[in-house]
Amino acid sequence: MTPPRSQVPWDISFLRVGALITAAVAVVAAVITGLLLGWADAMAVLVGAAIVTAFFSVSSIVVAWAGRIDDTFTLPAALGTFLVKALILFAFLSALPDDRWLDVRTLAFTVVAGALLWSGIQLRWVWTRQLYYVPPPAPPAGAASASHLDPEKPAPRG
Repeated sequence: MTPPRSQVPWDISFLRVGALITAAVAVVAAVITGLLLGWADAMAVLVGAAIVTAFFSVSSIVVAWAGRIDDTFTLPAALGTFLVKALILFAFLSALPDDRWLDVRTLAFTVVAGALLWSGIQLRWVWTRQLYYVPPPAPPAGAASASHLDPEKPAPRG
């Protein structure tokens, strides 16, 4: 018999935070890189940040979608998405023109740094959330009515 599915939705709220942090870091890094190494390198920083953000976002959305259907679909969805993304990245890198409007080495370093940044964002998100591996317990009776009380003041007796 199949165990009952939890009605708790998959939470991918870290995508917004990750995109905002990545955008801020990428803009600062692109300006610094542009001043120090050149604007082809700065463009590579921005493109690399966009690639990493797109990759993490697509993976998260696909895995969450698969998890809503059935938890056993998440691993095949993740692996299949990774394969498709790798093929797209290979095609993109192969199609880059030789005029080097984009520095490939800086792009590679940016993708590695961005993947580490996104991994850190996901780790922090997981470590700071209450994640239930089983359906969460029901709240105690009266918890909703007592939630407005100041935690510093003792609860009224009687």
